[in-house]
Amino acid sequence: MPGLVLVVEDEPAIADLVRLYLRKDGFGVHVVHDGTAGLDAVRRLSPVAVVLDVGLPGIDGVEICRRMRAAHDWTPVLFVTARDDEVDRILGLEMGADDYVTKPFSPRELVARVRTVLRRAGGVPVLDEVLRVGDVEVLVDQRRVRVGGAEVALTATEFALLTHLVRAPGRVHTRDQLLAAVWGYTASSGARTVDVHVAQLRAKLGDASPIRTVRGVGYAADVP
Repeated sequence: MPGLVLVVEDEPAIADLVRLYLRKDGFGVHVVHDGTAGLDAVRRLSPVAVVLDVGLPGIDGVEICRRMRAAHDWTPVLFVTARDDEVDRILGLEMGADDYVTKPFSPRELVARVRTVLRRAGGVPVLDEVLRVGDVEVLVDQRRVRVGGAEVALTATEFALLTHLVRAPGRVHTRDQLLAAVWGYTASSGARTVDVHVAQLRAKLGDASPIRTVRGVGYAADVP
């Protein structure tokens, strides 16, 4: 079994559909229908990933994700939202979510997205690979990042994005290229997703951040 996925979804029909498709793909699945039960299940079950509805009774999905990240729980989170609203998407990503889908969605797409965030969280390591750009050091096999020797905690997606950029220092990547390489899909609405994750990375790396914006094109990791 690839592991247990926690599904926090208050609409039973959607929850049952997601459970069916995840199980068909080999995952174990635990479903709860409100935010309080969801937060408890995150802490109790230690799932490999969380499929998290934004609009939940009790504690909403964004708050669950915020509390997870505040507790240094970097379990991959995929948001499901019925509100096709850029503010909701950006807020979710800023809380540390790894990806999102908007209702109505294809259950096959959701399963593919879950697999993608899990690959980013625990991909095949290259033995002893260490990448350095300036004061930023990426220990690929250990999935750790240091800035000036001090460890910085990143989500799986932030780690994958930083690693992709610093593997080719000086190379300019378009947003579509980054979406394809890191998220595993391309979509016009995804450009803002890249921007938000870059902003979060810069905030965590501080003045040592090597990421440069190439106006009208995308991003690059500068060579010092």
